[in-house]
Amino acid sequence: MKLLVTGGAGFIGSNFIRYVLRENPDWGIVNLDKLTYAGNLENLKDVETHPRYRFVRGDIADREFINELFQQEHFDVVVNFAAESHVDRSILDASPFLETNVKGTQVLLEAAKTYGIQKFVQISTDEVYGSIKEGQFTETSPLRPSSPYSASKAAADLLCMAYYKTFGVPVVITRSSNNYGPYQFPEKLIPLMIRNALQGQLLPVYGTGENVRDWLYVEDNCKAITLVVEQGRIGEVYNIGGGEERKNIEIVMLLCELVAEKMGKSSEDLKKLITFVKDRPGHDFRYALDSTKIQNELGWSPSVSLEEGLSRTVDWYLQNREWIERVVSGEYREYYSRVYEQGWR
Repeated sequence: MKLLVTGGAGFIGSNFIRYVLRENPDWGIVNLDKLTYAGNLENLKDVETHPRYRFVRGDIADREFINELFQQEHFDVVVNFAAESHVDRSILDASPFLETNVKGTQVLLEAAKTYGIQKFVQISTDEVYGSIKEGQFTETSPLRPSSPYSASKAAADLLCMAYYKTFGVPVVITRSSNNYGPYQFPEKLIPLMIRNALQGQLLPVYGTGENVRDWLYVEDNCKAITLVVEQGRIGEVYNIGGGEERKNIEIVMLLCELVAEKMGKSSEDLKKLITFVKDRPGHDFRYALDSTKIQNELGWSPSVSLEEGLSRTVDWYLQNREWIERVVSGEYREYYSRVYEQGWR
């Protein structure tokens, strides 16, 4: 089976490619990535010469390029990870999110329709549901996105279902909770806290740190997506939750303790670096997913606990400090200073 994996040089995409090449010996992968700031071929250095892997640089919103690629490669399955994905950046400028997440998805859907793709797996997010005070979101919960980012992903999901219902494009959508693990760009909470703790820098937390997220180790998500590729029912949505709800401040405290333990430092000294900054606009309070459907239909459940996953993640960042600094550009440092050190103004 031949897969087109878009956005495969990013965090989840690169982990998925590595997982598939290891676990599915009869699958070949073409990795299409634009290589924006968060896409990094160093994430796949260990598989770049793999006989079942090839990288192509390109933009999913470039219709002519996408059509040529589909004509040449004869893909069986598309797994669309490609997305602008950082909420804060979408608040500063929503335009790239509309271009990639909405237009890019539509271009891919058109190509899938034209060239007879067997399955189109759209990688979405729990953020399309918005915030929930109690209970959990199911796959039939209404979409109520709060940020330009989540709105663009909700729009992409709706386009996918429209192409399924109107044209019969074999779409399946996955919506996962917050992923964490190796190779995550250090603008997201967990890698940012690890990096700053290692360097003795401030640990900026939005608001009071009471916002709740459900955490999912990235390899567990990769297993779930692989099952969806193999067995997921066309026209369906599958929630993929980690079942590990924590307040943001609890995550930061846990990371302080883990980094301190592994570095022989004082956790209390690291906790003194925690600083609360002005909350971002439209910050959802709580996300929670009901994963009963994928558990019952495909037999998936998360296998890595939060404590074990965080320990593995801290170990990886400790062993790859040079990677962190190489991917953090001057442009990012300027952005980081503006938002995380000063808070939203």
